[in-house]
Amino acid sequence: MPKKGDKKPLVGDLDDPESLVVWARRYVEHLRVRGYAPTTIVSTEGRLQLFVAWAHDRGIARPQEVSKAILEAYQRTLFYFRKHNGKPLSFSAQRQRVQSLRTFFRWLAKGNVINANPASELELPRAEKRLPRAILSEREAEQVLAVPDLSDPIGLRDRAMIEVLYSTGLRRAELANLDLVDLDTDRGTLTVRLGKGRKDRIVPIGERALLWVHRYLDEVRPWLVVPPDDGFLFLDDQGEKLHLPRITQLMRRYLLASKVGKPGSVHIWRHTMATLMLEGG
Repeated sequence: MPKKGDKKPLVGDLDDPESLVVWARRYVEHLRVRGYAPTTIVSTEGRLQLFVAWAHDRGIARPQEVSKAILEAYQRTLFYFRKHNGKPLSFSAQRQRVQSLRTFFRWLAKGNVINANPASELELPRAEKRLPRAILSEREAEQVLAVPDLSDPIGLRDRAMIEVLYSTGLRRAELANLDLVDLDTDRGTLTVRLGKGRKDRIVPIGERALLWVHRYLDEVRPWLVVPPDDGFLFLDDQGEKLHLPRITQLMRRYLLASKVGKPGSVHIWRHTMATLMLEGG
């Protein structure tokens, strides 16, 4: 079984319109047409490709050939699989892969491609209930916030971004997708559009974070923007929306430079915000 991130080529008979690989492609296209999030589509496609490759290696070519016993054998493969570092797949990863198969075969049964759904009684691995690996204390958060070089426009931008993460608990993609019009200074809110679950929501943003955002808007963004202005709040040094891997890279770098000794990047601010709010009542 390939490790996460491997680009495994499609296997199976692409010329057979009833093959597993072709039906997997149709299902992914169905998700795309239904407006599922791009991340959901990519992850689902990857999980189905892993199963199709596993089935192909065992001479299983069509959906009608898949039984509950075969799916249970695949579950056992996931359980006993070991990554290159010798560690097993987490129960969360196993659960996600099995869940993708359950929805895929339910779709096939609903479309009368198969007579019965072999995954209908498939038991999912129990979900893990774990606390975040790292949460910053208030002192540590301030230590990280002090790292960006405010004499550099990019450093000021980064300080504003961290202040927003710390104040609002936004996810990485939500931060990247913020528009200028999403900021409501008078009400002290941010509108998050098509966040997790493709739902809009309004979140409060603190006064200090607003001050840093406005300083960025006054001193840095006019210097970064390249006409025509697409309206994204935070821009890279080319005047474009920040790419998600770049945001992760920046946040991880500041955490390391702060020497707080805790791993993480963007999501650590979400957990930190929630924890400090609870501690503050």
